[in-house]
Amino acid sequence: MSFHFCPKCGTKLQPDFLFCPSCGEKLPAPAAAGPNLSSSKDTDSPERPTCAPVCARPPLGKTRKSFRLDREVDVSATQAASNNPTDNCAVTPGKQQAVTFNLSEALGRPAASPSPSKSPARAKAKALRHAGKQAEEGSKPSDKAAKTEEPPLLRRSAASPPAYASPKGKAKKAKRLFAVEPLEVGEEVTDTIGRKWKLEKLLGHHMTELLYKVDQASSRSRESDHVLKLGAKDGRIFNELNFLQRAAKPAMVHKWKKRKNMSFLGIPSCFGFGLHSDSYRFLIFPDMGRSLQSVIKEEECLSETDVLHLACSILDVLEYLHSNEYVHADIRAENVYIKPQSQVYLTGYCHSFRYRPCGQHVQYHEASRTPHEGAVEFISLDAHKGAAPSRRSDLQTLGYCMLRWHTGPLPWSDLTRPESVAAQKQRYLEDVPALLLHCFGRKKVSTAFEAYLTKAAALQYSEEPDYGALKAGLSAALLQLGGAMEQPLSF
Repeated sequence: MSFHFCPKCGTKLQPDFLFCPSCGEKLPAPAAAGPNLSSSKDTDSPERPTCAPVCARPPLGKTRKSFRLDREVDVSATQAASNNPTDNCAVTPGKQQAVTFNLSEALGRPAASPSPSKSPARAKAKALRHAGKQAEEGSKPSDKAAKTEEPPLLRRSAASPPAYASPKGKAKKAKRLFAVEPLEVGEEVTDTIGRKWKLEKLLGHHMTELLYKVDQASSRSRESDHVLKLGAKDGRIFNELNFLQRAAKPAMVHKWKKRKNMSFLGIPSCFGFGLHSDSYRFLIFPDMGRSLQSVIKEEECLSETDVLHLACSILDVLEYLHSNEYVHADIRAENVYIKPQSQVYLTGYCHSFRYRPCGQHVQYHEASRTPHEGAVEFISLDAHKGAAPSRRSDLQTLGYCMLRWHTGPLPWSDLTRPESVAAQKQRYLEDVPALLLHCFGRKKVSTAFEAYLTKAAALQYSEEPDYGALKAGLSAALLQLGGAMEQPLSF
């Protein structure tokens, strides 16, 4: 029996079919389509009848299995016959000649090279899928490409990376600052154990925290001996509360003072805490006196005796913090308070960091935290680079504060860009005598300051400082100037 094939889909047909049973296409008349294709057994005919080239069967719809195949696909031998006009003969399905072509070239697109991390089959399947989409959409650009394209003015040049950016990762974005709206004087807040506190006076207003003088509502005393620190519920005040509950319990502080034979340690004791209006968090502290910042505003520069006295007191606090696996990371005049009895408190633990959890010191990784976090004038070089603060960070920051309190502005105090400040600190960290000459000017350079700053600059990231030697050098200089830790400050 003779057979012929559908010119549309290539399905084998019987001679009496008028329509293709597969695609439904109407078949051409015998005169137009030419004589039927003879089978392979008809070899007696003296001459072969000519026939029109058979159209290639279009590829079927892609399936998940077909994506694993090679991009080079087989095409019917009729294309080879059309390219060779001398071979005008009937072709049977069993004798088709394989012709290959590249799908990417047929679609007018360069072939995509597969990623070395992916298998060849997946890379080829992805290229086929992408080529099919582009063939349907034409030259219309994708919305995703339009959205991800960065404007020329916002593109970052590869030749100018950001200062102190880690080569192994991106620096973290700056954390969100939670602004706090002041509460009305006279409003009452309730702590976690039910005590009510009445706001008497606003003492200080910062963008992220407020300080009030408060009195217990049930107390008949007119004198207010407590202060309330107010911040956003989800702000940094929660970090301070966590530190106070973990490392500054009154029993722990008392045990440390007994061990070190100390009568006073400037760690504030949290008297109470709670939430207010579901958007505020507050801490209650005993009255700690006057802030050092208010003193500096009046006197501008402190005497060397007073600065050495303050440094020795703060060193005692830092040794306690570091022994309990924490660093302060925000030493500045706003966080130092002095009572009339010359008791020096170090407050403001919103930036405190646990540098040695479970006894294991954190590793040094630049850009692991937000760069330039804290008071830019006083933070350490590690903080500028986005590394986690360590014990040497606190000691270097204390050295900058000592210079600022005694000599006035630092070499970088007038700079506005944090990157410029970090560059100046890097320069003077490698040349401490030059820093002292710049700060002291024509005055005689303090040998105690020079010795302290040199030791602080030489510390390694995870090295434990010799607190005894540091304090001994400052105390000896204080005695030479006629001062003593038991004597009151001059202000």
